[in-house]
Amino acid sequence: MKKITKLGMAAAVLFCVVGLGSHTQAAMAAEETTIENGISIGNVNVGGMTENQAISAVEEYVDGLMDTTFTLKGETGSIQMTAEDMGVTADADTAVQEALAVGHAGSLINRYKTLQDLKKKTLVLDMHLSVNKQATAEKIYESADDLAVGAVDNGLKRVNGKFEFVKGKEGVEVDVVNSVYAINDFLAQGWDGSNNEIDLVTKTVEPRGDEKELAEITDLIGSYTTNFASSSAGRAKNVITGVSKVDGTILYPGEEFDLAKTVSPFTQENGYELAGAYQNGTVVESFGGGICQVATTLYNAVIRAELEITMRFNHSMLVHYVEPSMDAAIAGNYKDLKFKNNLDAPVYIEGYCSGGIIYFNVYGKETRPSNREISFESETVSKTDPKVQFTMDASLTAGSVSVTQSGQSGCIAQLWKIVKVDGKQQSRDLFNKSNYQATPKLITIGTKDATSETLSALKAAITIGDEAKVRSAAAGLKTNAQKKEEEQKEEEKKDDTDKKEDADKSDTDKKEDSSKKDENNKKEDTKKEDSKKQDTKKETTSSTNTSTKKTQSSKESE
Repeated sequence: MKKITKLGMAAAVLFCVVGLGSHTQAAMAAEETTIENGISIGNVNVGGMTENQAISAVEEYVDGLMDTTFTLKGETGSIQMTAEDMGVTADADTAVQEALAVGHAGSLINRYKTLQDLKKKTLVLDMHLSVNKQATAEKIYESADDLAVGAVDNGLKRVNGKFEFVKGKEGVEVDVVNSVYAINDFLAQGWDGSNNEIDLVTKTVEPRGDEKELAEITDLIGSYTTNFASSSAGRAKNVITGVSKVDGTILYPGEEFDLAKTVSPFTQENGYELAGAYQNGTVVESFGGGICQVATTLYNAVIRAELEITMRFNHSMLVHYVEPSMDAAIAGNYKDLKFKNNLDAPVYIEGYCSGGIIYFNVYGKETRPSNREISFESETVSKTDPKVQFTMDASLTAGSVSVTQSGQSGCIAQLWKIVKVDGKQQSRDLFNKSNYQATPKLITIGTKDATSETLSALKAAITIGDEAKVRSAAAGLKTNAQKKEEEQKEEEKKDDTDKKEDADKSDTDKKEDSSKKDENNKKEDTKKEDSKKQDTKKETTSSTNTSTKKTQSSKESE
């Protein structure tokens, strides 16, 4: 009887479940299915929601995660990345379908059991979070070097003219690909937002070059020197600094050397000083000025070792320390010297400075016949005479002339590579071709307070471009002060002349008056003299008459 009762009770429960199932199916047919209460997708409670409502709720939650910052930990530090940086998304459709299936799928008994469990404990389903692998990888790559411990390659050093092996050290770097998968797994495995630290995957980096391989470097296969003894202190320091950064370089077969990358940046912090450098046809002060002599010396050593030149630029203007087409320049990100080890063994580059001389030696494994020799010959194809450029400077004394840059000829040149065997020429091949601008002669002329008339004459001479005429016009420059002074002197001279003329006229008038007076006096004297003579004459006549009368009277008295 008990067994029958138990079976009957089970049947009754089953009937109820079946009835419940039938009732649920009927309700679902009447209205849209909702997710059972007690179900969450990640941190989102979706109980009682329809499919669309649940999808919207999950997507809204994920949108709110975009500012969440994750700490990605490496060997030497960590980097910060947001969920937005990693392109975090959720597969809301899949997560909601899984939520809808709870209590609505499987046997009637399992459904019933599930519904009962939901009343006791919330069921948390996976949100199916994932990252954009490409975006995440790019972000990690940006900081990967900062999180790595670089390997120290096995190397060599020259001691008393011989090589000694120097053992290197292992390094550690970020394994970007596996780190991306680790981040994705971290989020996909039920991340609930409580822990935002993720360990990046790293890998060991072995040092390059084993002792046996480096032991092949035994022979001097190329060398060259240039003189920098006349350099300024700043330029000399730049040369020494640049050479030291190249010294000790080991280049393995197939590997390319980049000089600009090796010696830069050109800053005071990196050991460089201000010194002369070419820029836009003129010489300017620049940090690292003189580094091109390092490039030139290295270039000539390398081509004699017959390594492959993959990039070389000549200077914009001729240099004094090598013949045309034998130079190499580096500048900004547009001029560089690069070469590749095209040999079967590694090469070692030794560089040092002594007594104002740059020395570069390339060591490797000599495979060329001993009776074969190479040389390089410079040929100037054409020349260009320098022009003269004049600059007027209103801050300098009018008429002053100074040469701020000496002119230098330009040219087109080419370099020939000559190969001889047993002293006989086997080939003569064009190795490179270079075009050098003429360096203009720069003359500055002071024009401070110059008069418009003399300044116009100077400008006219500059337009013609004849240096002699320009210098003559410069010598003829007058300032407004000088012009005013000359005008004042001219006015004073004129006044003096007028005064002199007036004085002369006055003297003349006085002389004329005096002369007239003298003449009048003379005439008066003459008149007086004549009158006196007349009087004398009268007196004489009268006296004679009286005497005659007396004589006559006397005779009569006798």
